[in-house]
Amino acid sequence: MGKAIYPGSFDPITNGHLDIVRRAARMFDEVYVGVLINSTKNPLFSMEERVSMLEEVLEEYDNVKVVSFDGLLVDYCRQNDIHTIIRGLRAITDFEYELQIAQTNRVMAPEVDTVFLATSLQYSYLSSSIVKEMAMYDADISKTVPESVKAHIQKKIHART
Repeated sequence: MGKAIYPGSFDPITNGHLDIVRRAARMFDEVYVGVLINSTKNPLFSMEERVSMLEEVLEEYDNVKVVSFDGLLVDYCRQNDIHTIIRGLRAITDFEYELQIAQTNRVMAPEVDTVFLATSLQYSYLSSSIVKEMAMYDADISKTVPESVKAHIQKKIHART
């Protein structure tokens, strides 16, 4: 089915994100996991650290490539001949926001479509923000992120305190 991109800040990548990547990798010939610079967020991990963690946990997927970029997603899509954006949805509130973004992207780049994947039920509550907050209070995050990511989170949080 060609190329698709799954954009996000992935600060950090969660099991919910991995669920979306796995499913997208079955649907598309190539899936780019695009790590975005989001100026409205204060990330726990640098861009390089997020890319490195993603590459580590996604290395088993031959058709998944981790990239980072700054600027408009639709511009990156045009530059790389990508015609599909993948977005995960957890709740109806996600849909309202994501629909607005998808419609804006469609106005700017009519050749780029957005495909929404509903998050698997066991991850419907999960967000990177929740994982970081749990970790800050030493809660068990082993069911929320891959083991290697858990180690990076704990190291980073303990270095800050």
